[in-house]
Amino acid sequence: MSLNKPSESEDEYFAREEAAKLQRQAAAQAQHMQKSEREERKKLHFMKCPKCGFDLREVPYRGITIDKCFECGGIWLDDQELELLTGHKDHNVFSGILKLFRADKTPA
Repeated sequence: MSLNKPSESEDEYFAREEAAKLQRQAAAQAQHMQKSEREERKKLHFMKCPKCGFDLREVPYRGITIDKCFECGGIWLDDQELELLTGHKDHNVFSGILKLFRADKTPA
């Protein structure tokens, strides 16, 4: 008896489901968090590199502003900025990546 490896489309489906689940959990956590606690977290983390913790600097690039860490070299994009950089999401090489991590904004 051999077990078949999931197909690429099955892998993508499960990755999308996991991303949607994590987004729902984060939304529920944010909803329960007190306003003062949210403000304090924002003060601590706003414009900080998630990789190394150093300050992020805004850098203009192709008509948008990206966040760059000059300590570790990380580049961070806000929501929809990848689509703006690469063009319409259905006509570029990143469409598969976007489909995996772009959760549907409609409630389930």
